[in-house]
Amino acid sequence: MANQDYVSRAPAKKKNTNRNGKKPSIKSSTVSLKSKLISLLLIILIGAFSYGLWSLKTDPSTKTPLVVPVKTTKDIKAKNKAKELPEPPKEKWTYVKDLETKEIEVGQYKVEEKGPYKMQCGSFRTAQQAETLKARIAFSGLEAQVKSVTGKSGTWHKVFLGPYPRKRLAENDKHKLKRNNINYCQIWLWQ
Repeated sequence: MANQDYVSRAPAKKKNTNRNGKKPSIKSSTVSLKSKLISLLLIILIGAFSYGLWSLKTDPSTKTPLVVPVKTTKDIKAKNKAKELPEPPKEKWTYVKDLETKEIEVGQYKVEEKGPYKMQCGSFRTAQQAETLKARIAFSGLEAQVKSVTGKSGTWHKVFLGPYPRKRLAENDKHKLKRNNINYCQIWLWQ
């Protein structure tokens, strides 16, 4: 006997018929008793809400203004007496009087400038790298200098800006360089 494939076979269709052998009408099956009750309840609620609004509109008690009682002078005087503040208590402390008679010593302060400042933005082994950084600084609108220094570890090419008479001017240029993606600049005293 051959195996039959029941999964791939389509299910048999049932015929939808009444006892009489006729198909039922679509209207009678789609409108159920539950939907009729919901619609009836909704109509009743809308009607009750409308009636409530109408009764509020026509009620004479909602149309009369509120009467505010007129205050007499006796009432005002009694209220003012109640609002008066009591006498402030006597001070236990003497620091208020001490502050009135206290003398302040004013010293002479002088701000001393430490000297000119320089801002170093890089130190390189090759002069070409130093010149590249100097060109990037020039594109940001500032003028840099390259100085070659020979030490124990060899020759270094330092890129710096300055001299600046005040540190605040050097900080302004440092922020300008940061906006142009030139970071790691340090501000030192000029030596």
